[in-house]
Amino acid sequence: GFPRTLGQAEALDRICELDLVISLNIPFETLKDRLSARWVHPASGRVYNMDFNPPHVQGVDDLTGEPLVQREDDRPEAVAARLRKYKDAAKPVIELYKSRGILHSFSGTETNKIWPYVYTLLSSKIPPVLSDEEN
Repeated sequence: GFPRTLGQAEALDRICELDLVISLNIPFETLKDRLSARWVHPASGRVYNMDFNPPHVQGVDDLTGEPLVQREDDRPEAVAARLRKYKDAAKPVIELYKSRGILHSFSGTETNKIWPYVYTLLSSKIPPVLSDEEN
């Protein structure tokens, strides 16, 4: 997410005024498991997740048959360190937006269960876009 640090939040304040901030609270273990299951095809950037979007043949890209790799920062121990660092850096950002009354937090482990609540919030803040045929 962005902003990740108080410095980034302050820089963002200088160029725009936020009236809504969304925070997704996902359990540490869920994030670690998902990120650790991510593999990529280096030449194309295609991303696979061994849990919910695996390649047809384990370890190889669906289109080229070339080997997939796991980025160093997606290995479980690196993911755990990244998440701890993010949590420490993000805490003051979360507090800033909470103090302004613009923070909306959603908790869960599955996108399809969290998204309806996020969508309802966004729909209440942003008018629907109508096609030319609907106007």
